[in-house]
Amino acid sequence: MLLDLDDPSLVADPYPVFAARRAEQPIAWDDGLGMWLAFGHAEANAVLRHRGLGRIWVDRLPLAGFESFNLIHRNALLEMEPPEHPRLRRLIAAAFARGHVERLRPWVEDLAARLVADLLEQAADGSAVDLVPTYADELPVAVIAELLGVPQADRPQLRPWSNSIVKMYEYDRPAGVESAAETAAADFVAYLRELAAQRRTAPGEDLISHLVSVRDTDGDRLTEDELVTTCILLLNAGHEATVNVTGNGMLALLRHPGELARLRADPSLISTAVEELMRYDSPLQLFERTAVRDVEIGPVTVRAGQKVAALLGSANRDPAVFSDADRLVLNRTDNPHIAFGAGIHFCIGAPLARVELQASFAALLAATASIELASEPVRRPEFVLRGLAQLPVTLAPSE
Repeated sequence: MLLDLDDPSLVADPYPVFAARRAEQPIAWDDGLGMWLAFGHAEANAVLRHRGLGRIWVDRLPLAGFESFNLIHRNALLEMEPPEHPRLRRLIAAAFARGHVERLRPWVEDLAARLVADLLEQAADGSAVDLVPTYADELPVAVIAELLGVPQADRPQLRPWSNSIVKMYEYDRPAGVESAAETAAADFVAYLRELAAQRRTAPGEDLISHLVSVRDTDGDRLTEDELVTTCILLLNAGHEATVNVTGNGMLALLRHPGELARLRADPSLISTAVEELMRYDSPLQLFERTAVRDVEIGPVTVRAGQKVAALLGSANRDPAVFSDADRLVLNRTDNPHIAFGAGIHFCIGAPLARVELQASFAALLAATASIELASEPVRRPEFVLRGLAQLPVTLAPSE
């Protein structure tokens, strides 16, 4: 076994293990997981891009027990390959192209500033505040809700739905996770069907309205199942990535005070800093594909039907590609990280995620004179989606 996902020390800090495995073999077979694991950057990048590898969704059984969970994956862009994938991505990209990212930029920046003001008020008497639920978690859910046009009163439902569904992506799931995920998926699907129906009769400037109306040059349009699935994917992927980069990234800055001081002194580094924080401690650690035919990845042959996973966190620390790969360097400009994926499955929401992350870190640093750990952070026990459960800090306002 190359990776023991039940080992708490691996979840706490997988990077020394990655380095050792990568040095031995950049891609190797793991008997425990029953798949090839690509540790090297070149090999992981090839896994993400190779057309002989696919995302092949297999419905979870029994079908009656996972009807909604299967629906939102069977119709998901992330689970499709050509020829279905280009059609769906083209339609979604056309809806996104209507200026949603730039429309939201000032709104996101204002939201981040308001959330930081709330944090400082809570911390005014010297009390510790937990950045995960009060900041890192709040901002991306609010942004996706605004993007989709979810009414304010309904927004508190989104985060619990997303949290329940994404727990299914881990390899060692505790009891109860599967039924909770199906319940959340069913509730989310029903809610979005109703919201889409409202937008058909009363469209707005939100993404759901544009997804309802978008057509390609041949007159093709999204099915209702595809529209619902796309909205759920945007929330799940967008929320998880952004909250985890914010938490992981802030912890990295706190443990590298020299780099934190550098970023405070030169806010123009924010954009390169965000890319480096994604590289340094990636929010998604593993992305799995299946060989549709025999495929050569580096020195090995992945046989048709075998699974192979790109280990994104390992690839993003590969010293063959990144100088001082285990060091946080916020002004790193040569940074071909693959935290957003690569190839046809490159994250379609990456531009919006970058706006969120830049606004998040910029607002937090601009409004504070200091941020310090109040106690040890608590990491979530999952391996695939790497993030923090708690990040307690003390804050001092800027003068």
